[in-house]
Amino acid sequence: MKQPPKWKFAIVVWLAIYPTITLVSYIIGDAIKSWPLPLKTLLMTGILVPLMVFILLPFLRKLLGNWLHR
Repeated sequence: MKQPPKWKFAIVVWLAIYPTITLVSYIIGDAIKSWPLPLKTLLMTGILVPLMVFILLPFLRKLLGNWLHR
């Protein structure tokens, strides 16, 4: 399958990342606010990267596939 234009894929990634970071920060933000920044970042990326790779991006690629490859 042909790769979509980078600008379109960037929009899809943003559509997945922005609400996910916002939701995860809302859910666990208070619990980790006193943690050092590197540990907060480690936890957030440990949650977000697998969620993006295995769930959100495949879902959005399927949902927006026609637009991506147009």
